[in-house]
Amino acid sequence: MDCRRMLCVLLCMIYMLHVTGLWWAMGRHLVLDPGRICRKTRRLRGKQNLICTKEPEVVTAIGEGSRMGILECQHQFRFRRWNCTTAKRSLKKVLTRDTRETGFVNAITSAGIIFSITQACSYGQLLDCTCERNAPPAALTAAPIQDTAAEGRWEWGGCSDNINFGYRKSKEFMDDRFRRRSDLKTLLLTHNYEAGRLAVKRYMKVVYKCHGMSGSCAVKSTWRKLPLFREVGNFLKEKFDGAAKVMPGNDGQGFIPEGATIKPPDREDIVYTEESPSYCEPDKKTGSLGTQGRHCNHTSIGVDGCELLCCGRGYEAVRRTSRINCNCRFQYCCEVQCETCDKRQTYSRCL
Repeated sequence: MDCRRMLCVLLCMIYMLHVTGLWWAMGRHLVLDPGRICRKTRRLRGKQNLICTKEPEVVTAIGEGSRMGILECQHQFRFRRWNCTTAKRSLKKVLTRDTRETGFVNAITSAGIIFSITQACSYGQLLDCTCERNAPPAALTAAPIQDTAAEGRWEWGGCSDNINFGYRKSKEFMDDRFRRRSDLKTLLLTHNYEAGRLAVKRYMKVVYKCHGMSGSCAVKSTWRKLPLFREVGNFLKEKFDGAAKVMPGNDGQGFIPEGATIKPPDREDIVYTEESPSYCEPDKKTGSLGTQGRHCNHTSIGVDGCELLCCGRGYEAVRRTSRINCNCRFQYCCEVQCETCDKRQTYSRCL
C-alpha cells in the first residue's frame, strides 16, 4: 500500500513538473522568442489555444508588444550592471528566478502586449475590435485640460483607444493557464503581469477638440488615447526601484511583505522573493554576464559611473579613430564633394 502511495505521489509530481514546465516555457517564449508563442498549439488549452488558432492578428500584436517591452527594458537599464540583455544564456536564467529584475521584465512585457493590442485595434488591424465610445469610470479618467478662456460644455465623444479590449485580450492570453494555480511563483508572475497592464491604463490620456463658429469652443469633445510607451516604462522603472520583497502568506493562497513594518504591495507594485545577484562577474547559474568591457562614464557618480558599473575593478581609457566625411561643399551643378577626416573618440571601459 505504501509503495502504491509513493508511486502515485511520484507520478503526480512528474505531471505537475511537466505541466508547470509548459506554462513557464510559454512565459519565456513571450520574452525570448515571441514568434514561437503559438507554434505548438497542441500543448495549449482554453483561451490561449482559441487566440492562437482563430485570431492571428491578435497573436501578431502580442509578439510586437513583447518586443516593445524588451526594447523599453533595455532603455531603462542601459546604464545598469544588468542591462536587460537578450542573450538567451542570460535572460533565460533571469526569467527562471524571482528577483526584482524578473518582476520588471514580466511587468514591462505585459505592458507592451496590452499597449500593442490596443494600438492594433485603433489602427483597424483587429476585426473584432472597435474604438471605445463610452466614457470610462471617473477613477480611470485623468482630468481634462481646463481652458478658462473659453466657455462651453464638455461632451464625451470621438473614438477612444479601446484599452478595455486590449486589457481583456492580453489578460486572456497571458493569465488563462494560471487561473487555478495558487503557488507562490504563479502568484508573483500574474501579479507583475497585472502591474504592467495597470501601468498602461494609468497613463491613458484625455484629449479634447473644440467645436464652434469662428473658432469658439461652444462644444469640447473629449476622448482617451494611449500614452507614450516611454511614460509607462518610466513609471514601471520607479516601481522596480521600490519593489516589495514578499513571502508566502499563512493561508497558502497569497503573499505578504517579508518585513512586518513594510506596507503591503498594491496591484501596481512589482513584487519579488529572491535577492538579486550583484551582476558584477559572469555566473551561469544566475545568468549574469558580468560588466567587464562595458562602457562607463568616469565623470558620473550615478549608476552609469565607472566606480559602480565596474564594481571597483577599475577602468581604462580607450581611444578609437574612425573615418568620416568632412568639409563637404556643394559643386554646381549638382554634386556634393567631401574630404575624408579622422574622428577621434575617447571612452571609458570597465576592466
